[in-house]
Amino acid sequence: MSTQSPRHTAEGHDPPPVGGILWAVAGELRSVLALPAAMTMQVAHPAVGAGVDQHSVFRTDPWGRGERSLRSVQLWVYGGARAETEGHRLRRLHASIQGVDAHGRPYRALDPPVYAWVHATGYPVYLRAQRYLGTRPFTAAEERQLYGEWLRIGRVLGIDEREIPGSVEEFWPYYRAMVRERLEPTVVARELAEPDAAVPPPDAPPVRLLWPLLRPLFTRFRAFLTVGLMPPDAREAIGLEWTPGQERRLRWFGRAARVVVPLLPERLRYLPIAREARRHARAGRP
Repeated sequence: MSTQSPRHTAEGHDPPPVGGILWAVAGELRSVLALPAAMTMQVAHPAVGAGVDQHSVFRTDPWGRGERSLRSVQLWVYGGARAETEGHRLRRLHASIQGVDAHGRPYRALDPPVYAWVHATGYPVYLRAQRYLGTRPFTAAEERQLYGEWLRIGRVLGIDEREIPGSVEEFWPYYRAMVRERLEPTVVARELAEPDAAVPPPDAPPVRLLWPLLRPLFTRFRAFLTVGLMPPDAREAIGLEWTPGQERRLRWFGRAARVVVPLLPERLRYLPIAREARRHARAGRP
C-alpha cells in the first residue's frame, strides 16, 4: 500500500459551518444510533478490521472506546478550534498502528486509501439514517451540502484529497467499487453485528447488577440497528441477513423516533459537546 503523506493536513481548514446540516444532526440522538452501522462498514475493510482486531480495546472496554469515539465525532463538528487539535490527535494515535491482515497483507492505519475509507463511510450512513429516522429524507441539494460538509471534516482530519472524491457524483462510483472490491465479512465486522455478542457491563453499579438481563436486549437492539441502517450493498458484501420482517420493524421504529425524539428536552436529545456548542451559538459566543 501507499505510504505517501496526505496532500492536505489539518492546518488552515475549518470544521463544518454553524447552522449547517451536520450541525443540526451530528450531535442528535438519532444520528448516534446510526454510528454502529458506519463502524461496522469501516472494519469490513480487511486493513481496518485487522487494525481494530489487533490494536483496539473494543472487546475489553467497549464503553470507554465508544465514549471516546463519540467525543471525537462531536469535536469534528462542534469543537471549533478544537477540531483541528482532534484531527492531529487522531493521526498521532493511528501513526503506529500497522501489521498484517487476515490474508497476510501488510497494512498501516494511515495508508491514505484506508484512512479515507474510514471517513467515507459516514456519508452514506447519515443519508440512510435520515431516510429512516429523520423527519424526511434529504433533498438532492441537501445531500450535496452534507457531502461538502463531510469533505470539510476530511480536511480537518488530514484525509488525502486524492483518495476521497470531490463531489457526490464521483463519490457513488468510488463507494460502490469499495463495497464490491474491498469489503468482506471480517472477524470484527461479524462481532459488531452479532445479536448475542459478549459485551462486558458498563461501569455503572445498577446497570452492572442487571447486566445479565440487559445484555441480550442491548446486543440484539444494537445488531438490529447496525444491520438495518447499513446500505444494502454493504450489508450483502459483509454477509449480513436482513428479512422483510426486520425491515418492517425498522420502519415502525423510525416512525416512533420521528415523533418522540423531537419532543425530548435538549439535554436528552443532544450529546454534551453538541449541547454546549448550540447554547454558545444561541448566545452569540464562539
